[in-house]
Amino acid sequence: MSNAKALVLIVEDEPEIAELIEFHAERAGMRARKVHSGRIALDVIKREKPDLIVLDLMLPDIDGLEVCRRLKQSDDTRMIPIVMVTAKGEEADIVAGIELGADDYVTKPFSPSVLMARLRNVLRRNGVADEPSPTSDRMVLLESKLVIDIDRHEILCDAKKVDLTLTEFGILHYLAGRPGFVRTRDQIISAVHGKSTVLSSRTVDVHITALRRKLGTLADCVETVRGVGYRFCEGANEED
Repeated sequence: MSNAKALVLIVEDEPEIAELIEFHAERAGMRARKVHSGRIALDVIKREKPDLIVLDLMLPDIDGLEVCRRLKQSDDTRMIPIVMVTAKGEEADIVAGIELGADDYVTKPFSPSVLMARLRNVLRRNGVADEPSPTSDRMVLLESKLVIDIDRHEILCDAKKVDLTLTEFGILHYLAGRPGFVRTRDQIISAVHGKSTVLSSRTVDVHITALRRKLGTLADCVETVRGVGYRFCEGANEED
């Protein structure tokens, strides 16, 4: 595998947001280039073949969904991973993008650290090495039985790596950030997917069930607070 920095193409017509993503991508060890329209993006992608595309859905000429459709229909570009960024929180837009072949999405406003974690995860899934951050941000919990590595977007349970989806990782990271503090389902959705996302709060229950199953013997650290939501309980695995 090449040691060259991954090239990320940012397709975003809002200069402030494009510069924000560019800054954090370069800080995370990637190369970044930004363009402001779908038409320019298609031309640049054909010439430069970036390792990853960050694609806004609301563009001034060709909308992001159409850009995604064209890229996934071409043999030359269909394997390039795409992460959608949009101000739209409607499930229809998210579903449409994923069905076209987009690898992941975030909604505005978004956390730059969450976006970078998602970009790194997509790059790794596609066999592209991004340079590691100078320091690793890790949360060590439950007497070192649970380690959450924010930079690598990985968790270790009893020293064994556990594969989580992006949403499952986001939920665990959010709850573990304030042990004992109760979070409602709406708060969890907002923290993980953005305030503009329109999703049923009950979808959180499905993700929690899957998360607990993957945590195995540490599952009780994610505790249900009936009628309210969920919390991370550091004393869940202590002997009575």
